[in-house]
Amino acid sequence: MDNDKIQVDILGLSPTPAPGGGGYALILKEIGGDRRLPIIIGSFEAQHIALELEGIKPPRPLTHDLIRNIIEQLGFSISYVYINELRDGTFFAKIKVDVGSIDEIDARPSDAIALALKFAVPIYVSEEVMNEVAFVPDKESDEEGIEGDLFKQSDPAELSDEPADPFTRRIIKLQFDLKTAIDGEDYEKAAFIRDEIKKLELSR
Repeated sequence: MDNDKIQVDILGLSPTPAPGGGGYALILKEIGGDRRLPIIIGSFEAQHIALELEGIKPPRPLTHDLIRNIIEQLGFSISYVYINELRDGTFFAKIKVDVGSIDEIDARPSDAIALALKFAVPIYVSEEVMNEVAFVPDKESDEEGIEGDLFKQSDPAELSDEPADPFTRRIIKLQFDLKTAIDGEDYEKAAFIRDEIKKLELSR
């Protein structure tokens, strides 16, 4: 494994402040370091990852179970998954199959990580991505837990698993700014942002 690949573990999942909920922040933590990388994923993908983390086996195969079963029935396995790029606010990932003739397969990070859990293989992030968007939580935010880390240190509107429409990105951005204003006790700004959110939701 080259030095560009930083191995990470899953620190946890945290709901995002998107209107109506439905989105989750997947927090990755650098092994042997303090950097953390938040990625916004959908509720469906978050459910699959959460079930695997909790060791809960559904009565029938879910999508990622099916993919694992197909790969294994073909006589293959997965060596590792690799979050290799962040472009225009969207993360990209690769899945490495343990066959030399097969290149790394393009995937969304949420799907790649779900499969990494299914196969119990390492998860890597490129050093370039870590340098660009990872953060080291300060002591105060670390004591507040995952949600404090995510929403005080990063902007979830810019750290998505897949592109969001402009309206959703704007709402997520305003929700992030609202929480920041409230945490900073800037209630005048918070009231202004809350009004902006209401106007946007009514115009939808």
